[in-house]
Amino acid sequence: MSRPEHVAPPEVFYGEAEAGKYLSSSRMVTVQTQLTERCVELLALPDDKSRFLLDIGCGTGLSGDVLSELGHAWVGIDIAPAMLKVALARDVEGDLFQADAGGGLFFRTGAFDGAISVSVLQWLCNADSSNASVRRQLQFFFESLYACLRRGARAAFQFYPENAAQMELVTAAAMRAGFSGGIVVDFPHSTRAKKVYLVLTSGSAAVSTQAAPASNAQSVGDGTTVIQHVTRRARPEKKKSRDSRKQMSSLKDRIQKQKDRERRKGRDVRPDSKYSGRKRSKQL
Repeated sequence: MSRPEHVAPPEVFYGEAEAGKYLSSSRMVTVQTQLTERCVELLALPDDKSRFLLDIGCGTGLSGDVLSELGHAWVGIDIAPAMLKVALARDVEGDLFQADAGGGLFFRTGAFDGAISVSVLQWLCNADSSNASVRRQLQFFFESLYACLRRGARAAFQFYPENAAQMELVTAAAMRAGFSGGIVVDFPHSTRAKKVYLVLTSGSAAVSTQAAPASNAQSVGDGTTVIQHVTRRARPEKKKSRDSRKQMSSLKDRIQKQKDRERRKGRDVRPDSKYSGRKRSKQL
């Protein structure tokens, strides 16, 4: 069975027929509600007052209904006109915008106290045209999201990564934009119940995290596994052996190696001489 993002662009795939399923299918409503509740839980919002949240890929507004029931104000964006049309017909409480998240968000700096997203990130990992770049889409998205979140705010994304490489691509793009955080996997040993979340913090996290590979993921109970990432990855320095340092220590040796390379390319090179690489005398 083909993945939806491989069938058509999101604004085409989520047409009127697909949008109607979110009204008629009680199962889809239940799943969407549960995923949204989990995203809000991962935001770890304080209970003292209402928050202003961003719903990325709001669709028909089912996620927004959950936010409203919890007492939060929200703004939703989605690329599919048919999905937004249904949301308007349902008279959701949030403000709606039709926009492509891959082109970057357009909200003012520090506007939101948090952001959630259900089943959207995998769409940004798919280039819909020859001019589109997956890395550029992710870069625009995460950099603009970082800008419109207040410092210390969280963003929680539920998504369906195609493979481990795609999961790493998305996480690395978020880290380059300045976020800290990592992957949370609910029920990692279940094929049907397994759910993947990317949980990010705008700015440095309150508790420092250490990189942990997927094979060494930490179990935090309740069938949840956390895979942590650092904000910046330290690249190990390549140390040259003593023999290589000795070989390259002499200027004459470096000149000789360069001449040999040029000769192998068939270029004209001056003949070797005992004066090659010698320092010139200060006196003319």
